[in-house]
Amino acid sequence: MTPHQKGLMITALGVLVIAPDALLLRFITLPAEQVVLWRGLLNMLGFFAIVVFRYRRHWVQAYLACTRVGIGCALLFTVSTFGFVLGNHFTKAGNVLVILASAPFIAALLSRFFLHERLALRTGLAIAGSMVGISLIVIDDLGSGSWLGSAFALLAALGLAGNLTLARSRPHIDMSPMLTLSGLFTATFAFIWIKFTGSAIALPDAVNAGWLLLLCALLLPIGFTLIQQGPQYIPSAEVSLLLLLETILGTLLVWWILSERPSPLALLGGAIVVSVIFIKNGIEFLKTAPAPLCKK
Repeated sequence: MTPHQKGLMITALGVLVIAPDALLLRFITLPAEQVVLWRGLLNMLGFFAIVVFRYRRHWVQAYLACTRVGIGCALLFTVSTFGFVLGNHFTKAGNVLVILASAPFIAALLSRFFLHERLALRTGLAIAGSMVGISLIVIDDLGSGSWLGSAFALLAALGLAGNLTLARSRPHIDMSPMLTLSGLFTATFAFIWIKFTGSAIALPDAVNAGWLLLLCALLLPIGFTLIQQGPQYIPSAEVSLLLLLETILGTLLVWWILSERPSPLALLGGAIVVSVIFIKNGIEFLKTAPAPLCKK
């Protein structure tokens, strides 16, 4: 495969791995701040285990190679996580998803301004089409909401786009090991949140612990390790665009497992998002495919 094809495949595989995120969160019956705390701690352990497995005795060098840019990626990934959680806390989920759908557009602007990468016309059209599709998916949940919640959602979109663009600035370095640090940051902020609210840290029961381990120690570390490597091969806007598929796949899983049937508009919106992304990536594969060898 060409580097561009490899980037598309790695990112798409990562999106498939994290697709059950929304579904598994429905099975966890803990307060939001407790979920974020355990999510951060288990993410940290999961990312660390992956780094040691991949790099063996050179795992320390893998972290040192990321330098300050890697720390920036970890901070921005943490900002995105908390922006998403707090956005959903203060406003409607529909408002959050629509604002988060702007992440590919923000990533394209950041890449153009800081990295001087031009956005292909087909990518721009795919971003516009995806934003229309996401809007249709959540149109029943849109409302006035809270300006604070919308601000946190915008912060999540900025954090996501910023992390991927910063990783793209060093395409020769694998920044995924620094997601370990992001797990530590997330757990630390969640601990402060818990203390600020006056509640106590509680160990999850066996059922919640099982779902947390599956999601936060296994699926999310594997998925986001793959996604974080995407900017090594493709622009950050394309990585952000593929991440929108997680919303569609997550919705379909919830529909299938929990029988929460989406509205006809939501189904139409999902079809639009999937179609434009598949058409766009199909064109990319055709354009970047190596020419066949000719026999004499």
